[in-house]
Amino acid sequence: MKIHIHHRTSYRYSTHVSFSTHQLMMRPRESHAIDLESCSIEISVPHRTRWIRDPYENNIALVDFNSTALELVIEAEFFINVREDNPFNFVIAHEAMEYPFTYEHDLGAELRPLSRSIYVRDIDEIRDWLYDLWHPGKRLGTLDLLQQLNLHIYKSIGYQRRMEKGVQSPAETLEKGTGSCRDSATLFIETCRHLGLAARFVSGYMYSPDISGRMSMHGWAELYLPGAGWVGFDPSWGILTTSNYIPVAVSRHSEHVPPIAGSYLGTAKAFIESEVDLYVREVGISDDSAVPAMMATQSMK
Repeated sequence: MKIHIHHRTSYRYSTHVSFSTHQLMMRPRESHAIDLESCSIEISVPHRTRWIRDPYENNIALVDFNSTALELVIEAEFFINVREDNPFNFVIAHEAMEYPFTYEHDLGAELRPLSRSIYVRDIDEIRDWLYDLWHPGKRLGTLDLLQQLNLHIYKSIGYQRRMEKGVQSPAETLEKGTGSCRDSATLFIETCRHLGLAARFVSGYMYSPDISGRMSMHGWAELYLPGAGWVGFDPSWGILTTSNYIPVAVSRHSEHVPPIAGSYLGTAKAFIESEVDLYVREVGISDDSAVPAMMATQSMK
C-alpha cells in the first residue's frame, strides 16, 4: 500500500515578526513495515535547516530563520510504502506470557525510565479504577490483560476533540469520563507503568478509507513485551495498531512530541490566525476518499 501525506501549516501576523528556532517532528519513522519513498518540507521564510536524532531516534528538523515575515508557511509532503502487517504476528516470551512478570535485569535497566509513572499523584485513582481488571494476587494472560485494559478505556472514556494544548492527567480523564486520543493514550500508558510495564506515547498519522471529515493528528501507546518488542495499542479505538498507523515520534511524555514547536518574536496582538491542512490518502484512490485531518497538537507560543 502506498500512502501520500500532505501537511500544510500557516501562521499569519499583522506586522512583520521574527521567529525563534522551530522544531519540526513531522517526518514518518521508517521500520521493517514502512519505507519512506520521498520527503519534502518547504518553508516560506528564508531559513537554515539542521536534522538531528533525539534519544528516541526521532527525526527532528531544527529550523533557524534569517528574516522577518508577515506569514510563515510550513508545507510537508511524504510518500511512503507500507507493508500490511498482522498486528498479532508476535510471540511473547514464555516468562512474560502471564502477568505479573518482571523484566530481566539488563532489559529492565534499559526500560526503567519508561516504567516510571509521570503522574505520581494519580496512582491511587488509577489503582482503584484498575481493581476490577487486575489487583494484587490475581494472575492472567499478559495480552488478555492489556487487551481488556485497552477495550475498557475505549468503552468507558468518551472521545472529545480538544484543540487546546496539553494533556489531561489520568485522574482528570477518569473524573470527566471524556478525553482526546492523547488523554486516552496517557491513561493507558500510566496504568501500564503502575503495573511495572514499560510504555511510551506515539504521535503519528492514521489512514483509514472509512474516516471522513476533519480530525486531529493521532496519538496512541506502545508497550514493551519481552519476545515481542514494542506493541502498539490504541485505546481510542480499543484495538492493536495495524499497518494503517504511521508513527512520527515517540516519547516518555505525551506532551513532548508536537509536530511543530516554536515561537514568534512580537506582540501578542500581532498574531492573526493559523490554519492547518493535513491529508492522508492511499495513492491510486480518488481524491474524494482522501482523509483530511486537522493538526491539534502544534505549539506556537
